Amino acid sequence: MRLRKIKDAEIKLQQYPQYVVFDPAQHYGRWLTFFNNDYPLYLEIGMGKGKFIIEQAARNQGVNFVGCEVYESITLRAVRKIADKDIGNLKMINCNAQDLDKIFAAGEVKKIYLNFSDPWPKARHEKRRLTSKDYMDIYRCILCDNGEIELKTDNPCFFEYSLIQFNNYGFHFTDVSLDLHGSDRENIITTEYEEKFLENEQKIYYLKVKK
Repeated sequence: MRLRKIKDAEIKLQQYPQYVVFDPAQHYGRWLTFFNNDYPLYLEIGMGKGKFIIEQAARNQGVNFVGCEVYESITLRAVRKIADKDIGNLKMINCNAQDLDKIFAAGEVKKIYLNFSDPWPKARHEKRRLTSKDYMDIYRCILCDNGEIELKTDNPCFFEYSLIQFNNYGFHFTDVSLDLHGSDRENIITTEYEEKFLENEQKIYYLKVKK
């Protein structure tokens, strides 16, 4: 479900320069200089309204987080949640995931989160899936050696497709679950969508792979 567009969202984002990076490509290869530390860089692609990455950043002060979203209206909803807080290890950018290798240099990212990406179930839309060939090439480029990708989805077909893709691209599987919340795991950080799925007793599929 697509959220309602906020009028003049791009202009309104200018009110939050402490969190929003308006020309992220200028930091290509220099993100640690931008954050002014040598902490690892974690990237969430499709952060939605930001619940997951905001909580991750608050819990993990020794990590730099970047949340990526296509639509300014969604980023605006996310940044408004933390407008009055001081979370210095979190930045948000608006871009298409196809351009991430123009924003992050080879080996610059330590971990990528893919949370509830659009499954694009029709065969003619395969190229739009965030685990299709073009995106996998980008991930292999921007991830450092031993860099990780974590994926969560409610869609079993997209999960199966992604398992095959990661295997074909030589990623090493370190964790796979067909029912993430049915396990004995603790302190799982959820997204907005995830909480709705759990209310409807839908299973959440999860995997973690290493480059």
